[in-house]
Formats: sequence, C-alpha cells, structure tokens
Amino acid sequence: MSDPDANSRDTLPIERGFPIEQVNDLADREGRAKMYYRPLSTMHKWWARRLGSVFRAISLYSLVDDPSAVEIHRADQENQNLSDFGDGDTEDTTTEHLAQLIESVSLTEPDALWELYPKDVRVDGKTVLDPFMGGGTSLMEAIRFGAAVTGVDLNPVAWFISKKSLEAHEVDADELQQAFDDVRATVADELQSHYETTCPHDENHVADVVYALWVRKLDCTSCGETIPLFKDYRVANGRYEDDDKYNVYCPDCESVFLTDDYQTESVCTECGYEYIPANGPVSRGGNYGCPSCGLQYPIVDAIADGQSYAEDLYAIEYYCTECEDEGKDRAIFKGYTAATEKDRTQFDRAAAWHSAEELDAYIPQSEIPEGAITAASGINGNDVFRHGYETWSDMFNNRQLYCLSTLLSAIDDVDNQSVKEYLLLAFSDSLMFQNNFALYNISGTKIEGIFRQNSYQPQVEYAENNVWGTRAGRGTFKNTWEKIVNAVEFAHQPTERYLEDGELKQTDSFENPVGGEYTLHQGDVRDVELESEYDAIITDPPYYDNVVYSEVSDFFYVWQRLLLSDEYSCFTPETTPREESIVANPAIEKDGATFERELKQSFSRMRDVLKDDGVLTFTYRHSGIESWGTLLESLCDEGFDVTATYPISANLTEFVMGDELSFSVIVVARPMTDRDPISWAALRRQMYRTAQRTEEEIQEGQTISEGDISVVQLGRCFREYSKHHGKVHREGTVMSATDVVAGMYDIIAGDDDVSPDEIYLSLLSMGEPTFNDVNRLCRGTEVSPKDLQERAFFDTTDGFTLLRWHDEQRMAYLQAKAPDELSALERVQLLRYAADEETKPREESRELEVTGEMMDVASELADITGDETFRQILRD
Repeated sequence: MSDPDANSRDTLPIERGFPIEQVNDLADREGRAKMYYRPLSTMHKWWARRLGSVFRAISLYSLVDDPSAVEIHRADQENQNLSDFGDGDTEDTTTEHLAQLIESVSLTEPDALWELYPKDVRVDGKTVLDPFMGGGTSLMEAIRFGAAVTGVDLNPVAWFISKKSLEAHEVDADELQQAFDDVRATVADELQSHYETTCPHDENHVADVVYALWVRKLDCTSCGETIPLFKDYRVANGRYEDDDKYNVYCPDCESVFLTDDYQTESVCTECGYEYIPANGPVSRGGNYGCPSCGLQYPIVDAIADGQSYAEDLYAIEYYCTECEDEGKDRAIFKGYTAATEKDRTQFDRAAAWHSAEELDAYIPQSEIPEGAITAASGINGNDVFRHGYETWSDMFNNRQLYCLSTLLSAIDDVDNQSVKEYLLLAFSDSLMFQNNFALYNISGTKIEGIFRQNSYQPQVEYAENNVWGTRAGRGTFKNTWEKIVNAVEFAHQPTERYLEDGELKQTDSFENPVGGEYTLHQGDVRDVELESEYDAIITDPPYYDNVVYSEVSDFFYVWQRLLLSDEYSCFTPETTPREESIVANPAIEKDGATFERELKQSFSRMRDVLKDDGVLTFTYRHSGIESWGTLLESLCDEGFDVTATYPISANLTEFVMGDELSFSVIVVARPMTDRDPISWAALRRQMYRTAQRTEEEIQEGQTISEGDISVVQLGRCFREYSKHHGKVHREGTVMSATDVVAGMYDIIAGDDDVSPDEIYLSLLSMGEPTFNDVNRLCRGTEVSPKDLQERAFFDTTDGFTLLRWHDEQRMAYLQAKAPDELSALERVQLLRYAADEETKPREESRELEVTGEMMDVASELADITGDETFRQILRD
C-alpha cells in the first residue's frame, strides 16, 4: 500500500478515499433522530457534538489497515470471526479478501471498506487518543473497534459525561432500575402534587400540568401601570381537529380561547373583548409599550432604573389521564386552559417551602461569573445581568427550586455511587428544560430548552416544565431517565443502523459491548501526563469562539458539583476552568490569534505522543483562505503533513450560531516526511495536475457536488504543499501557507489560468509524455494542443516528440522572437543553448536580463532534467 506521494510511507484507507456519499446520507438521518442511532451520545447535552456515524466511519477508515489484525464478528450468527467473512472458506482466503478491500480504497472506489461499517469489527492492538473529547463520541466509536482509548478534556462536565458513557456497559440494569424506583417512591408523588390542575372538562378530575406558561411584568415608568411583557398573545397553535386555529390569551379577562387568525381582529369568546392577538406590548428591539399613556421604554433600562420583574402564571397545558383512561377524545384530555387562582396558590405553596434549610445544600448558591456570553460581548448580544440575574438560582423560579432540590436530595441518598451518578446525569440533563430561560414553541407545541443557541437568552415569557413528568411532555426527569436506561442497554448490546439500497436497516446486537480499555484525564492536553506512541488521534478540536464551553457548561456544573465535589477534585472549584481553555474568549482577553497559538501548541503535543506512522484525523469547520492557511501552517510547523480532506454536510445546525455554513471537513494528517524546496511555479503546476486528476477520479466513482469535490481537491493540494512547507519560493522569497492556500483556491475554482509554458513543464516532468497527456493537461484551460504545437513544444512528424532546448525546431522558434516577447521559460532555454560550447558564439550577442521568475524556472528545469547547467547559467 505504498504511496509515491508520501516518500513510500504506507498509506491508510482514509488518506486514499472516504465514502462521502454514504456517510452523509447516514449522518443526515442520524442528525434527525440521534437517540435511536447513538443512545450513549444523547445521555447528556454537550455542545457541537459530532455524529457517531461520522466518527465510526473515521475509525473504520483510520484503524483498519492490517488485515491480519482484524476480527469480524457477525451479529446474526454465534461464534463467528474473520474466517466467516467474505467468500473464502479459510482465514487465509478471507484475510486476502480483506486485504483487497483495504488496498482498493481510493477516490474512485471510496466505499471499498463500507461493507464493514455495520459489522462488529475489532482491530487488535490499536491505541487512540482524543485530546478534546467533549462528550466522548470519538472514544465510544473507537473503543467499539477494540482500541484502547485515552480521552482528555479540560472541562469537568465533559469528563463526567464521557466517564459515564464509557462505564455504561459495566452497570447492572437491575440495580439502575431499583435506584430509580427508590427515588420515585421517595419523591415522585410529592413533586407531581405541585403540578396538578383541575381538568377543564370535568371538575372532579385532577389533570397534570404539562407546562405552566409565565409572563414577566414591569411598571410603566411614566404612569405606573403594570404591563405584562407579551410579544403577542398566542399561547399555541391549534392541534388535532383544530390544527387550523390558534389558542390565544385574552388580556382583558385572562381567558384562553381559539381563534381562526391571530393576526387579524379577534373577539374573546368569554368576555367579547376585541383585539389583535399578534400585537403585544413588547416590540422589536426590547422595548415595551404602555397601553394607557403610550410610552415606549427599553426593558433593560427599566431594570437598570431599579425595577425587578414580577411574574404572572397565565396559562397551562394540561393532560388529564383520567379523561384519557375513560376513552375520551384526545382534544379533551390534552389541551390549554387559563391559569386559575387555585393554580397560583399551588405555586405559592411550593414557593414557600423552596428555601427550607435542609434543601439549601441542594441549590447552587454561587454568583454567575461575568463572561463572554453571560454579559454582552462580540460573541453574544445578551446580558443576563441587565435582566436582573445575579446567581445561578435566579435562573429558576421558586417551585422549580423546591422540586429540583427535593429530587437532588433523594438522588444523594442512593448508596451505589456509580448508579447515583447516572441519576445525577439524568437530573442534570433535564435542567435544560427546568429553568426560566426555557420557552414554549408555539408552532411545535412543545418546550424548548435553554441552549437553543450557544448562549443564555433571557426571556420575558417562559415555560415551566413538570419536573418529574407526566404522560406527555419533554425534558422531564422521568423521560430523561428513559434516555439513560436506553443508553445503558445500548452499551451492553449495541446495534448499528445502516442504509442498503436506500433502505434504513438495523443490525442485531453486536457480540461486543461499548467498552474496553480506557483512560480519561481532566486537564489541559498540553499539560497532562500521556502515554506516547498512539496509533491514532481522532478528535474534534474547538473552533475560535464558536462555543465558549466553560461558560455554557457552568449551568450544569454548579448543580453537579453539589453531589460530586467530595468525590472528584475537579468538581471542587465554584466554576469550570476558563483561563486554560483553548477558545477565543474576549472576556479573558483571548482573541483569534491567541486561539490559533494555543491550538498550535496542542498540535505540538499531539505530534509528541503520536507514532511516527500514526495518523491524526479531526473534524473542522470549513472556512476561508485565512483560517485554512493558519491551520495548515500550524500543522506543518508542528511536524504534520496534511494528506486529505473530506466534506461532511450533515447536522451542522447546532455547531454555528448565525452562520450559513453548509458543511464541515474531515482533515487527515500524518507525521511529516522530508521537505524539499520548490518554486511556486512548480508547486502550482503540481497542484493543478493534482486537482485535475482528483476531479477525474472522483467523477469516475462517486456522485457528489462540485463543492464537495472542491474540498477533496483542497486536501490533495494540501498534501502537495505539505511536502514543501516553508520552502516554497517565488522570485526569491518564501511564500506563507496562507498565500499558497489562496493560490489553491484559484486553481480549484478555475480562476488561475494555466499558461502554455506550465503545460510544457508538466509534460517535461513526465519523462515519456504522450499526445493523450497533452489533451488531458489542456482540458479545462484556454490552451489548446494546437497552441502548444505552434510554439514548437512538440512535434508529431514521426510519432509524438517533446522538443527540448537543443532541438532545432524549438530553437528556431525561440530565435525568431524579439527579446521583449520571450517568456521566462523561453529566456532560460535560450541561455542554456548559449551556454553550450558549440553554440555559445552564436548567442553571446543576445543580452537577456535575469529575473526572479527566470531563476525559479531554471531551478525547476534543473530538478526535472538533472541538468545543473540550468542553475549555473543564471549565477555566472
């Protein structure tokens, strides 16, 4: 499996090809239903988490390189291994078949290994590191291939999530269920009693509160009238037979009724009040208007003036299980109703208890630190402090604090520490939907959690969730716990979903659980003690200021530490580490340049611990020339050659805030090979040929978009550049990686015209070119074979002959041109002709001024032909 482009180093399948179509098709489906594909990856929120199918494909194409070290267990048969794979009857023939698959991977046949994707593949002796493990997706996929994995992350929340993911196969499901049952017996009835309401269709029925809908209020700074801060008066879109209508709130009598159109005048069915539900007191820009005196005033200014939000419970989504059990229609047992005084009194009951002394230990008391996303900054325009938030507990209303602290106290009573931590994980993840930053999705008729974007967005209307949960609802403790149970079951008996002829299928359970040898470090990859000699580093590094992990994860951390600070030292501080975090964060004076420098330091550390024949594979955001140039230079400076890039166009919505980016990129790098000097002209031609050949190979075997082809071409051009990093010269100066990348973009976009001289030099470098090569190199350019023949570059009188400086036809053409019409190549060839002892007298009268471009061409001609006279003639 040698590669002449890599100094005869054995190449890995992922360097030669990657099944872009298949991975994107599968990843697109997984992105829409993650909990069914990778239950372990959905146990707890982590930001910018890449999809398991992507990392499984990366692991397959990065780790499966030696057929003799591979074992394949078939889920549909017992006690099967490699000898049962393929068409052969013996292990030798199957090893040969597997070797053929590995060898066959290319841009033309990228899916050669894809038939192994849904199989239980184990590779002996591989070690994998993820220095930015986040939620641990890469580790879970690599360990499924039998790799011994090591994960590192500075963030304690990430460390904890990854720890519980990799431990899940060790957990006894019965013990897990028993612990949940114990907690349920202790607190479920109490918690549910605080989310009960009278069924609006039968006053004898007690219905569950699915969501309690709140609006905040401020006083008019002019006349003092209290104003509920509604943006509009919609409660929710209609459902079932009323799905063409809208549930709206009446600001006059405070009832909830159905209307045909909330944007036109509606009449309240209870009191006859006429109004337009679309017109609430809050306008764009965060101003609120007084209906009495007409004053418009900024909400944050009213807070700054000394006001505090008051809150009003105005509506409820209910679910009457008694009506459902009686067989009544779903529009009866589930719907919307106005909040009553009884509902408000019930809230007050919990509110009075929330500060009970015995529960204080289970409520975070610390202040919210000022940061890039908690205060207004270049990253985030919101500022929680301007809305009156000071402590983490301010993000929850009093009923939520009572119920959450009561639940956490019960979890703390569980004796088995490992099981307790899974209960805590469920509790922590449910917090996304148990706070006053959660809102009600009017059109989707469901709650949306706090992290709809990678920031904190204060709300003037919010949805309060049922903490324990009922038969309906999202993000409750009960249904979050179900995610934990599903994840543990998956860890014990993992399956794989895959596409066959466009149809989605699922394998039987694999023989091997999601587990094995693993080591996790909480700390900075630049500092932690690591084993050396990893076979592969597979990761998803941070990207500038896309996610300020320390600040968003603090939301979970301050609750988790209440139960974990005595167990793990990393949960002792009041907040997660931020100074050491590799991220652009203006709050701690870390800009983009600082991020780039620190990421480069991490690349240096990775190179230190990676085997000389190892591979670094990571996902990265597709970006512009400047960012690619910086990344390429960082990798090459720290001892890597970039050998391939592939586009991944699925599930990017959660990665970038307000960015229309359509895809990310898999970057493949290997420890550097020898680096030789080269002229920009020569490298440019090599990259042009590489880009052209890459496109031809892809089109022969794949059907992907032009944009996707461009990403693959970019990776192949990176490979060409890496062999000459820091030694690409243009007219006497060394080019930066960013300048080279700019040239790559022009080549790939077709904006960089190829000259006849460049095509000639490409032909010359081939040794024995043919007329077919002429046609191929001219394709897609403005140069035709006829142009080249007229310039005396080749002759077809007796077959195909590439003409050199000493051929009469070539020299006759050059000598007929005026000196100021000669190109750099033509000048150098004339000087070479003059340098020959027999022809020198004929040419010494021809004076040619030496330029930097001529020096580049002369050097390249010397390299191609081995004739050092080309270099010497410009030194004399």
